[in-house]
Amino acid sequence: MAPQRRLKRILSELAPSRPPIGTLKLGNISYEVPAARCPSRLPRLANVLDVTDPVNIDNLHFMLQKYLLGQDIFLLSQPGPYARRLAMTFCSLINSEYEYIALHRDIGETELKQGREIRSGGNLVYVDSPAVQAVKLGRVLIIEGIEKAERGIMPVLNNLLENREMNLDDGAHIIHPHRYALLEDSVLKQDRDMFIPAHRDFRVVAIAAPVPPYKGYPLDPPFRSRFQARFVDPLGSMLALTAPSSDFLFDKLRTIILSTQYASESRHSLEAISTSSLAPFPQTALSKLSALVQAFPPPESLTPRQLSRLFLSLHPALVYAPFQAWALLSQQTEEAGLGPLGSISATDEGGSEDGLGFFGYRAVGISKSDVDGQADIVFQRSGGNLVTHQVPCGPKPFPEFPPPSSAGFLVTERFTGLLTSLLQVHALGYDISYIPPAMPSTASCSTSLLVKVFGESLGYDSDTIHMYKELGGRELVMRRKIEAGGATSWEPSPLIEGSLQGRLVHLSGMDVIGSTAGSLARFVQDREIELWEGRRIVVQTSSDEEDKDSLSSCHPSFRMVVTASKSQALRDWLLDEFANMFFPIAAEPMSREEEATLLLRTDCPAHIVKMLLDFSSRYRKSLSSDNVQKNRRLGTSSVLRIAKRVAKFPWDQDLRAMIDRSLLAEFLPAAERINLKMLYDECRIPRSRILFNPPPSVENGRLVFPEVSDATQETHSTVIPQFDATHDPEGAASHIPYMEHFYDNSLQTGLMRDVAIDIEVLKEHVVLLGNQGVGKNKIVDRLCQLLGRPREYIQLHRDTTVNQLMFQTSLEGGVLKFTDSPLLRAIIHGRVIIVDEADKAPEHVVAIFKSLAAHGELTLSDGRRVRLAKDRDTDIVVHPNFRLILLANRPGYPFLGNHFLQVLGDSFSCHSLANPDVESERKLLSDLAPELDGDVLKRLVYAFHDLRRGYEEGSLNYPYSLRELINIVRHMRAYPEDSLEVILRNIFDFDVYKRETIDKLADILEHHGLGVKHLGLEAAREATKKVMEIKFEPKGSTDLSSPKFGKEDEKNEPHTGGNTWAGGTGGRDTAGLGGRGGYMRLYKGHNINQICDKLKNDVPDHIKEKAREMAREELARKLEALNMTAGDAKGYGSLLSAVQAHIAQLHDLLENLTAKEEERVWVKRQTDGELDDSRLTEGLTGETTVYKRRGMEKPEMGRPQIKPKRIRFLFDISGSMYRFQYDGRLQRSLETAVMLMETFDRLTRKDKYVWDIYGHSGDSPVIPLVESDKPPKEMHERWKVIQKMDMTTQYSFAGDYTVEAIENSMLAVGKFDADDWVVIAITDANFERYGIKPEDLKRAMNRNTKVHSALICIGEGAEATWIPKLLPGRAFRVSNTGDIPSVLRSILSSMVDR
Repeated sequence: MAPQRRLKRILSELAPSRPPIGTLKLGNISYEVPAARCPSRLPRLANVLDVTDPVNIDNLHFMLQKYLLGQDIFLLSQPGPYARRLAMTFCSLINSEYEYIALHRDIGETELKQGREIRSGGNLVYVDSPAVQAVKLGRVLIIEGIEKAERGIMPVLNNLLENREMNLDDGAHIIHPHRYALLEDSVLKQDRDMFIPAHRDFRVVAIAAPVPPYKGYPLDPPFRSRFQARFVDPLGSMLALTAPSSDFLFDKLRTIILSTQYASESRHSLEAISTSSLAPFPQTALSKLSALVQAFPPPESLTPRQLSRLFLSLHPALVYAPFQAWALLSQQTEEAGLGPLGSISATDEGGSEDGLGFFGYRAVGISKSDVDGQADIVFQRSGGNLVTHQVPCGPKPFPEFPPPSSAGFLVTERFTGLLTSLLQVHALGYDISYIPPAMPSTASCSTSLLVKVFGESLGYDSDTIHMYKELGGRELVMRRKIEAGGATSWEPSPLIEGSLQGRLVHLSGMDVIGSTAGSLARFVQDREIELWEGRRIVVQTSSDEEDKDSLSSCHPSFRMVVTASKSQALRDWLLDEFANMFFPIAAEPMSREEEATLLLRTDCPAHIVKMLLDFSSRYRKSLSSDNVQKNRRLGTSSVLRIAKRVAKFPWDQDLRAMIDRSLLAEFLPAAERINLKMLYDECRIPRSRILFNPPPSVENGRLVFPEVSDATQETHSTVIPQFDATHDPEGAASHIPYMEHFYDNSLQTGLMRDVAIDIEVLKEHVVLLGNQGVGKNKIVDRLCQLLGRPREYIQLHRDTTVNQLMFQTSLEGGVLKFTDSPLLRAIIHGRVIIVDEADKAPEHVVAIFKSLAAHGELTLSDGRRVRLAKDRDTDIVVHPNFRLILLANRPGYPFLGNHFLQVLGDSFSCHSLANPDVESERKLLSDLAPELDGDVLKRLVYAFHDLRRGYEEGSLNYPYSLRELINIVRHMRAYPEDSLEVILRNIFDFDVYKRETIDKLADILEHHGLGVKHLGLEAAREATKKVMEIKFEPKGSTDLSSPKFGKEDEKNEPHTGGNTWAGGTGGRDTAGLGGRGGYMRLYKGHNINQICDKLKNDVPDHIKEKAREMAREELARKLEALNMTAGDAKGYGSLLSAVQAHIAQLHDLLENLTAKEEERVWVKRQTDGELDDSRLTEGLTGETTVYKRRGMEKPEMGRPQIKPKRIRFLFDISGSMYRFQYDGRLQRSLETAVMLMETFDRLTRKDKYVWDIYGHSGDSPVIPLVESDKPPKEMHERWKVIQKMDMTTQYSFAGDYTVEAIENSMLAVGKFDADDWVVIAITDANFERYGIKPEDLKRAMNRNTKVHSALICIGEGAEATWIPKLLPGRAFRVSNTGDIPSVLRSILSSMVDR
């Protein structure tokens, strides 16, 4: 009977499971369409494609073929909504329910199989993922973004795809339906719930962008082999998404867009990788253009500016595209009869078009519509008719429109035009992305203000969500919560909550989450998204579906506005996927006139405003995309802060000091400092004066800083009220720092005054940077003590997380408890929060302080919000007295911190703290140790100032600080019997094996009359001798014969006296120590027996001469082994000694970079390691991937491996280098070459850098000096390179090949398979004499835009003032040839440390 039962079961499985509702005929295929089991899970008609379109029909026909064959489908499509909508359309045609998974970098096994939840009563339940639901219920599973899934994740589905089998976490087994039909009844009866048949209608539709050309991970071969592929034609998909239009402009632009796609497909392989070629337009470009021309009829012709802004919205990647691509597009628009494109920089033009949006329209009125939740916006085209659009709006009252200017808000034509553009896009129904400008540093683009006014104008209830790198795809949509009884559940994230309530949601800093943003693509484009436990947001719902089927829909007023943090390079995130999700609007920075108006409103004098703007304009243009990530941008906020300061304190107009503070000029690399000084001189900003600041005092509840001593002008005291303790009684009682001793000095008093003005008068938040040991913490604590200000304190470190800054987490009785962190306490009670070691935390953690400082906003992980005003019951209001003070070490080597300043923007007032000046430091030490000799203290102070100067100049590699000097003085005070030689070992023993450092230290100490006999290793051994050295009087003969080496003792036993053994002590004639008459020292590790000085000095002259002769012969023999003469060694040695300190610094930097690349990070979602506090709730439910371990950071998507950096150094070895060598140019160039060769030779990981050195002269643009595959490994090989450089300058003919040499190098270096390319050239060319034009040089240095290039102009070349303006941030004039090594070192450091 068993076989019959199995046969009956098989027949029942093969019978139709659902009654048909009709027949689908598609080409030559007929299909009986079954009824849906759960109609609410069918696709919504709003998101299906036109089934009469031939492209769609062809694709659907293929999909139906594969479906009927029982095969899974893989759609390869350029990024965009077409492939997803095609899959939805197919499900709609065959009346199949669907499940959907959007992949991102945080997807794990839980999201693909089963999740765990704890229900009330402590019961653990397993919740099926969409994939398991689909296989159980016979639905189509759509998986989008396969290229984003990290390797090792998708194989979870391999067995399900191949055999329709999967083992679930709850113990059940999904098996093939045929295998299930063969099971015995006894097995099913016993384990009915253990075996689940995979539904025969289950299918998978996978969607991915092809890799390459798009970024992503390559497909796993076993996973790929289980699919049937279909490439979706980009042209067909673009047209299928576009509504037809007969507009003249639309037809012209459609031709350009489609021809660009054709051209990208037909390129030669070499041209395809060229950076100058024009990339294809995003998939939705045509559909956006069609919607725009239908809603806002364009004029007969567009101005160049209007046309360029339109193209930047249709193809936002043009913002960072090379000029060649922009010129190519402009050529096409001219050929199409549309005219040329305007400048890509919106500030370069202007005029009568200001105040206009797309196609020359201006928004002239907004009013409430008769329809609830709708508003009427009236647009007017210049010289045209009015156009009115009914748009969604918020519930709040509408303010006056157009908005009037006010005290804190300046309405300009630029702002009105941008606001109009936002309103136009809103009328089209799109979400908005506001794209930063192409220039790396500009005036303000009014980003936050624009979003705020846009929301207020439409009566929106707005919400701002600040992105950070740790934010996962799931956290964007939902967040965990634990209820009172310990049960776990989910709740909507602020984004989803905003969509249901109809809010305007501002996603700030979208660029920092990278490819994770793509997980929102379906939500943005189709207004649909999967939530938790089967809940789903769909575009349309009925009331029954919302009640019964866990469905909901977005409020029709819901809109998103996305902005960028500007901390990430545009090319890293502004890709096709992002362009397709939103309607981009290119930002437009303030013009000079608008910025001037803003500054003048502060009551800052007009001549100061002009000087500030002159400098700001020049400085911003001097920055390139390479160096702006590390240098301060000097945005409008920073300039405005300076203007306010001048207006408040008109007697203090030291602009150079204020700008230096804002730019942290003290910590800029040498090359940037040279350029900065030139900019100051060009703008005629006078040098800063060093003034004396008397100590502050507290008088009648006020902190008084007396007037400074300035003979050139009248000054005033600065009076700041103390903190009112009644505002925070608890803080005043327990949180005010107390310092028993603080030694006032001029420099630190001046800094205290400036910080006090910032936090108390200007209401600014502060960043304080400085070297180690300069007193950052003490100064801030002293200021808080004087002001009576309560302060909180937190210290950041490598493992600090965003959650830790907000809460202290604990688990009590199975329930997670969150205790407010010091940061939240400071926000609530209005205290100063000192954030120490801000540079040690990951950059994305420090980034949360930007929104807090700039806007008083922060979103907590428990759903609460920090806001300036209470908008909701759960909001935490920022107390008006709250201030942030971030402390950090200076950026760059040798401090091993992160470049956190780039993520803070201009939200903080920056201060740099140097070591005190000579007089301040001397006074401080005198106050600390009044009993010590004042002359000795003065000499120590001057010596330490020279030590610090040596660090700045590159001759020393450690920044000796006030802390070390104070420690020396304390030792001298406590142990006056110790010699200075002993005391200095406390700080100089760190450098005991750095001979060149010890020599430099000795020179400085001796220069200041602090000469010590021994330093470094010698000092350490002298100290040892005090304990171990024994005065030795030899017995027997002490006569000398002749110097000799002596016998080698294989046992290495100690030998004292005599003249037999090599390596003995206290003997004569032989090589050893402590004796006399030998020709060389030889140490074998034994105690030293030193003969008396009288006997040691009693050596006949002929024996001394013999010893010297033998020493010279031995040295010559060693040099011969090196293939060098004594003259060679002396010549190379002199070059080497001149750059030893530079070598040490450059070597340490490159070694540190290698270590940083390989630095381990916390890898999350692990099955063992340390418990991850951000996944404690998952741990309660029993998930296993709740741990984190230290491991190598995974490379960003699209960069699966780390390749070496390819570097070429290009030296000028022309005849002029020899002829004019009297200024040191040739000598310094040779020293620089030695610095480079020695540095790269000493690296432990030589494979990280592929480098070479080439020369150019009047004879040839290509003179190989060091080939990349044959680096000089021996000293004599490096000396030959130097000789070749020297001799070439002596014998080369007149002429110059600088331009040709650079062009050749740019092409040659760019051919190498690397992850970065660098060319650094040196030239002393007289550009005018040789007819070298600026455009020639610029063309050469832009020959290959992926290669980063820099040019150092020396000699006659340094006289060309147009050089740094032509190539901002990449060309440097070095008038003092002594700066060549330090400038090249700083350029190389900046280029490789990106």
